[in-house]
Amino acid sequence: MTQAPAERSLFAAPVMAEQERMVEAILFAAADPVTVAELTDRMPHGCDVPEALAHLRRRYEGRGVHLVRVGEAWAFRTAPDLGFLMQKEAVETRKLSRAAIETLAIVAYHQPVTRAEIEEIRGVAVSRGTIDQLLELDWIRFGRRRMTPGRPVTFVVTEAFLDHFGLESARDLPGLKELRQAGLLDNRPGPGAAPDPDEDDAASGQSELFED
Repeated sequence: MTQAPAERSLFAAPVMAEQERMVEAILFAAADPVTVAELTDRMPHGCDVPEALAHLRRRYEGRGVHLVRVGEAWAFRTAPDLGFLMQKEAVETRKLSRAAIETLAIVAYHQPVTRAEIEEIRGVAVSRGTIDQLLELDWIRFGRRRMTPGRPVTFVVTEAFLDHFGLESARDLPGLKELRQAGLLDNRPGPGAAPDPDEDDAASGQSELFED
């Protein structure tokens, strides 16, 4: 009986300050955001990872880097007001066609959504090139198949999309009013309009929306 406390102490979780240090070390070394489950698997048994994250997030408030949530994962990111310090002398601009921008917006706001539903909302056909481009950017991914005839695949946005735009989840997306003001949801052909085979590749439809 006298050895029980000593035995329990061998398996006791580290104090919270040490758990914070562990979480900090893992996230600092990680190339991609890390989920709570992944942190839990790597830390000693009994650690309270959500609590350690909460403490660590408060500790980094007002600092040059912040602990932010990216979907279901966590990562360190430069404080938004200091982003200008990270700019490179040579800026590479990637352009998306209007079709790709609208498709991305529809996936973000209506996910999980099928290709047929995207075409119904846009009122025009969506080329395979548009979908492939967004998949290659890792801003959308395949979701679950619908339990409907043909079992069509659905599309959802990725954590890379959320991370790129500084969002914790799709719930943080701007409203449709803001999208219309940005010109992303207006000037679209109405339902029943004939698809334009050149629309996806039209240079005039490109927008300088994303910059690295």
